[in-house]
Amino acid sequence: MNNNQRANQIAIKQFRKELLSMMDDIREIDAKCLTKAVNIGVADVKRNTPVGQYSNHVHFTTKDDQEVDFTTGTTYVGGFMRKSWKSTPIKRAKNYVSKSLANYADYASYVNDGHRIVRKGVTIGFVKGKFILEKAEHKVNKALEAEFRKEVERVNKEHDK
Repeated sequence: MNNNQRANQIAIKQFRKELLSMMDDIREIDAKCLTKAVNIGVADVKRNTPVGQYSNHVHFTTKDDQEVDFTTGTTYVGGFMRKSWKSTPIKRAKNYVSKSLANYADYASYVNDGHRIVRKGVTIGFVKGKFILEKAEHKVNKALEAEFRKEVERVNKEHDK
């Protein structure tokens, strides 16, 4: 856990204490702030997910061992991974609420974290990760702090503080 996360957790704990003393149902405020922050994260991660352009290059060997190689001349744009980013529904427990940001493309972790390139059992290289999820997490943390701040100010105004 880095210093920014610790500072956010301390600030959020303080905000929660203030809100608990003023309102009965803190979980609704938690859910509202968390949903707004995660939605900002979803937008950010989708915006930063790379989309590939693919050519229709065909190469194969026939039954007669003849090599066939041609290009159809058209290209298409991917985007499956970008479309696969979702936020999970809110989970409510006695003392907390939670919500996650996830990608359901099976190769998303390789794009995000990086991966080895292996040919015939030998590692010949490494593809660096894009770390798009971590960048979005940073945005979510900032947005969460801002949303809690707004809620504290709103509640203070409501209760004449």
